[in-house]
Amino acid sequence: MTRLNYKIISYIMGLLLVFNGGFMMISALVSAYYNEPEGWNILMASGVAVVLGAAVMYFTRDHVKQLQKKEGYLIVTLGWLIMAFAGTMPYMFSGAIDNYTDAFFETMSGFTTTGASIMNDIEIMPKGILFWRSLTHWIGGMGIIVLAVAILPLLGIGGMQLFAAESPGPSADKLHPRITDTAKRLWLIYVGYTGIETVLLKLAGMGWFDAVNHALSTLSTGGFSTKNASIAYWNDNPAIQWIITVFMFIAGMNFVLSYFGFKGKFSKIGKDTEFKWYTSFVLGFSIIGTFLIYFQADPSVSTIDHPMVLGEFESAARHSFFQVLAVITTTGFVSADFTMWTPFLTIMFFGLFFLGGSAGSTSGGIKVMRHIILIRNGVLEFKRTLHPNAILPVRYNRRALTSNVVFNVLGFFILYMLAFIVGSIGLAALGLDFDTAIGGALSSLGNVGPAFGDLSPVNNFAGLPELGKWWCAFLMLIGRLELFTVLILLTPFFWRNR
Repeated sequence: MTRLNYKIISYIMGLLLVFNGGFMMISALVSAYYNEPEGWNILMASGVAVVLGAAVMYFTRDHVKQLQKKEGYLIVTLGWLIMAFAGTMPYMFSGAIDNYTDAFFETMSGFTTTGASIMNDIEIMPKGILFWRSLTHWIGGMGIIVLAVAILPLLGIGGMQLFAAESPGPSADKLHPRITDTAKRLWLIYVGYTGIETVLLKLAGMGWFDAVNHALSTLSTGGFSTKNASIAYWNDNPAIQWIITVFMFIAGMNFVLSYFGFKGKFSKIGKDTEFKWYTSFVLGFSIIGTFLIYFQADPSVSTIDHPMVLGEFESAARHSFFQVLAVITTTGFVSADFTMWTPFLTIMFFGLFFLGGSAGSTSGGIKVMRHIILIRNGVLEFKRTLHPNAILPVRYNRRALTSNVVFNVLGFFILYMLAFIVGSIGLAALGLDFDTAIGGALSSLGNVGPAFGDLSPVNNFAGLPELGKWWCAFLMLIGRLELFTVLILLTPFFWRNR
């Protein structure tokens, strides 16, 4: 009989509250810099989080320092929930959002790096609140990296099992012998990229505040912007959009590959199967989008500038690459309303919502790695039909995958599709139309942000019923934490003392 070690779970929850409160304090300093009265409210929220977290840590300090699988599942899920519930305090204390459902939705959307928002006028919000909003993205994105490297592989769950098992991941080709040091190196890369993008955006014409916020949102593949029009606000500044496009591509890569790049091991990047497929998907769909926008899309809708032909084609390519990457990497920034380009492109983008970035990135979605394995296993099924006695393993990065990994991918894909269907039915039951229901469920589950119907890129989630916002927040959580991590807590056998 093994009982859950509630003390260590509580201790880590307290640690997360302190951690959360510390980031709130940074937001309070931003408010103080801009002489905003809301800074005191954010500071109060920070104090509540820190004191509460410290008290929990103090009363559970004598915990047994041993973590089992069950505790791991609970820590991962409860950790995200605790961060989200505590993260509502800056909104509520300052009055920036006075409805708790809306505050929780915005916070969960932030920490899960979804980027769906209920704010109708972002630009009137205090800068300290906008910074906290972007910071929730950055914390969530960074948390996913550490989660992927340090915790989930130990549990052997979801797609992170693949991340740990295959050559792009640290268990097969470690950055450093100790997993904690691996996490630190990935954090350093994450912080470094954020700083570089901030400087480049500033040089391209953004103010420092906007540059910092958009860098935080880009590297986390979040999508919160400081402008109502998102990145379309800078449609007259191609340099800004191309910079964000490049960093969205980087954020959608496995961060371990970035480490190899900095070490000069470019052959490892070039040989990586997932990177090649990821790059091919981005280039292929972006090129298709470029030509369809250029030849078919309504210029007034696609924001293509007239009458210069070169300018039109550059604009078509820029918006196509930008929006394809924004959806594939689940960043969710908007430079144009892609649902209004052409019917073919609308269907193409709907399909891209299922793609996702690379394993080991901050992206959400199904992930490119899983699609590769699904396709290769499907092709092998034809061969197995003709040669039933042949041993035909699925290969990835020139290695044969175990049947457990393949079954895990198949199980995840089935569960993901079921979650999408159930999620859509749930929203439809609340009275949403077909496009809005499937768009909202798919966007929330894949952590994308913009969707279809009434949740298109030019709209937001403010009009959802309250229950719909809680439902979408749940979908964001299970999508961000790879489904199994959360849903296993809903099974009765998890709670049996065995």
